[in-house]
Amino acid sequence: MTDAVAKTASGDDAAMQSIAEAMRDAATTGSGRSTKIRQSPSEAGPTALETISRTVYTGSYVVSYGIVYATVFLAQLLPQENPVMHGFRDGGRAAMDELSE
Repeated sequence: MTDAVAKTASGDDAAMQSIAEAMRDAATTGSGRSTKIRQSPSEAGPTALETISRTVYTGSYVVSYGIVYATVFLAQLLPQENPVMHGFRDGGRAAMDELSE
């Protein structure tokens, strides 16, 4: 019976060792996560700013694309050889020349 008691005692020691290691791992993991949680608010500012910036850029892109596309589409629908279209072309060239100077 002493062998059975010894095996049970060593089994209990092994179980306790396993529990101790699991608790140590949990404590290490928990403290690592709390550090990440503490860092999250400091990282939230740049992330939020990046999200807002991307949203503003995308909105501006969509609006400008829509305006330019609609304008070009309408200009292509109009007859090209008339005084109105000649005026638009000449005015566009004059504006580009002014920007170049």
